[in-house]
Amino acid sequence: MEKLKASRWFALLIVLAAPFLSLMDIFIVNIAIPAIRKGLHSSDAELQIVIAGYLLGYASFMITGGRAGDHFGRKKIFLWGMAVFTLASCWCGLSRSAFELNTARFLQGGSASFMVPQTISYIQLLFTEPKDRAKAIGTFGLILGLASMLGQFLGGFFTYYHFAIAGWRLIFFINLPIGIAAMIAAWFFIEEIPLHIGAKFDLSGSVILSLALFALIIPIIQGRELGWPLWCVLGLILSFVLFAWFIVDQNKKLKEKKEPLVDLNLFKIRDLNIGLLCVLFCYMVYNSYLLISTLVLQNGYHFNALLTGCMFVMFGVGFSFSSFFAMRLVTKIGKTVLQAGTIVMMISLGLQIFMFSGSIIAPQIVFLLVLLHGMSAGWVMPPIMNVTLRSVPHHFAGAASGLYATVQQASGALGVSIIGGVFFNKLSANKSSPDYHVAFRNGAGLELLMLGIMFVLLLFIPSGKTSGHYITE
Repeated sequence: MEKLKASRWFALLIVLAAPFLSLMDIFIVNIAIPAIRKGLHSSDAELQIVIAGYLLGYASFMITGGRAGDHFGRKKIFLWGMAVFTLASCWCGLSRSAFELNTARFLQGGSASFMVPQTISYIQLLFTEPKDRAKAIGTFGLILGLASMLGQFLGGFFTYYHFAIAGWRLIFFINLPIGIAAMIAAWFFIEEIPLHIGAKFDLSGSVILSLALFALIIPIIQGRELGWPLWCVLGLILSFVLFAWFIVDQNKKLKEKKEPLVDLNLFKIRDLNIGLLCVLFCYMVYNSYLLISTLVLQNGYHFNALLTGCMFVMFGVGFSFSSFFAMRLVTKIGKTVLQAGTIVMMISLGLQIFMFSGSIIAPQIVFLLVLLHGMSAGWVMPPIMNVTLRSVPHHFAGAASGLYATVQQASGALGVSIIGGVFFNKLSANKSSPDYHVAFRNGAGLELLMLGIMFVLLLFIPSGKTSGHYITE
């Protein structure tokens, strides 16, 4: 343990490979979506699952991944998670069908949900001094910003240039050297933190929640394209049954003094309930926006993948810059930061709906619009965590952070499913000559509605300062 303390900054850099890879794989795939479709001859629904399946796997096991580190050892779970993530990445690159790719993507997301919580645990346990912890959290945020920008650029770079291997496959193979280097470094330079002997994890609850999410999201994606066959309708009904079962199961374990996956007492906290609803709409908009804007630029305006990737690097630049200031302001003026950011996000989307209506648009205008949208998102997404969790008692901090992360990832998958479905439904209305501009207008219009609902919800959260003590991805 002394050795680990002596090299804790180096240890931090090693374990930060987990959130770096997990986030980069969201952005890098986003730019490569048109190339993946062409390479695997996939359908619209299969394209949605490429993104939603990853987020679904991530959401399903996030809480279990954190508990597994407590129970079996954080170093051990980090190594296993990184190993499976790296192998799943290679499987993605070798996939010969959309079904195979989506299966590997779910495995990628599931393994990410085990390795990323260990990074958060190491930060919390190694950096106990407020000043050092602030620096560690700042480094964590810097890595996430770098991952988003690098992911956008590499997604465009690899799919634009021609190599011996198809470029879209290389976006997955790039994880191999990083994953191997992280595992070797972790094996030799990180020591295990003493286990939390009393830690348990609710495996049955995790399975029920995963099945419920699957039964909800997969039928929403496939139903539109297949004409809503009976299995899709039954799947949606089953999802509600499974969610009800999950609540009963968690309540029963709570009464029996067992450790449930989600402590239902959390839902007695009013601010948390409203905040989680805001998170639901916020991340539905965020992830669906990345999908439909990429498609309208590449397929609607015929921008090449490299140019599109560079444009979304501007999104990351704007996001990182504004979030740096927003996280400091939210501790002083609270939810006002989110309200202002939400309004600017709505203005940004409105401008894009207006500007993306013509057959031609100057790349310079798109750069400015994407930069504005990134800046507005940076004013909303990082601070929303603090506002949501600020009223949570300290003894609920870990459980609330796990619940927040689960809702965050599941919301992303749901947004890709629902808003992406609206987008693709409009495209399929005229298969001979799909109008990406009209499809974007419909999808972005629904995003505007969700942001409007989120703004109204924010009105019901009491004003006040936040402590900024929580960490999540």
